[in-house]
Amino acid sequence: MSEKNEKDKCALITGGSRGIGRSICIQLAKDSDYHILINYQSNKEAALDTLEAVKEAGGTGELLPFNVVNIEEVQTSLDAWQENNKNSIIEVIVNNAGITKDGLFMWMKPEDWNAVVNTSLNGFFNVTNHLIQKLLVNKYGRIINLVSLSGLKGTPGQTNYSAAKGAVIGATKALAQEIAKRNITVNAVAPGFIKTDMTGALDEKELKKMIPVNRFGEAKEVAHLVSFLASRKASYITGEVININGGIYS
Repeated sequence: MSEKNEKDKCALITGGSRGIGRSICIQLAKDSDYHILINYQSNKEAALDTLEAVKEAGGTGELLPFNVVNIEEVQTSLDAWQENNKNSIIEVIVNNAGITKDGLFMWMKPEDWNAVVNTSLNGFFNVTNHLIQKLLVNKYGRIINLVSLSGLKGTPGQTNYSAAKGAVIGATKALAQEIAKRNITVNAVAPGFIKTDMTGALDEKELKKMIPVNRFGEAKEVAHLVSFLASRKASYITGEVININGGIYS
């Protein structure tokens, strides 16, 4: 538990209102003393619902709306929050925000390429780069990047998403080495097929035949892994990409 003379410790989850992000917010509320900062872009109703679930889990939290793609918006929002919370520090950053705009590469529009790359890759940069100095001064932190099976093996029809997540994997490994001496770990979590809005249109019955455990994963299973990586128990794990995919890429 935090002592009164310590800073109030917070965990920021981008894209935290729905799907895997929502589950991570709730799991961190259950497992830690972190004040949960739920980032979202437009769906305030879903974000408020997640905040309610965080409180029901015994945690505290607040909404922190901004678009991770817009660097000025990211910086302004985070600076304003810090100004209003001078005795708080963001110790955990979970870069979860991501979108898909699938299609064959030969037909892919530049805007579909850019939107996907900007959200996952530039979103990681915009948020993490702005907060990194405080983590370094603090000499402690956890950075967890949600990547994907697509970023490791590549998925046809998802060249943009595979490129974006593959780039974040490379960034994870490099940044981990830069800041390890400051007790800051940087890891990536690579989910396979997880039941969320994003996979709702997929043919689960057909696809699960490819998965050794013969089912889609649950968002809460990913959240348990993220929660462990966010804890002090994971202090000797850094620069890793941890698969959570039911054995599909083993």
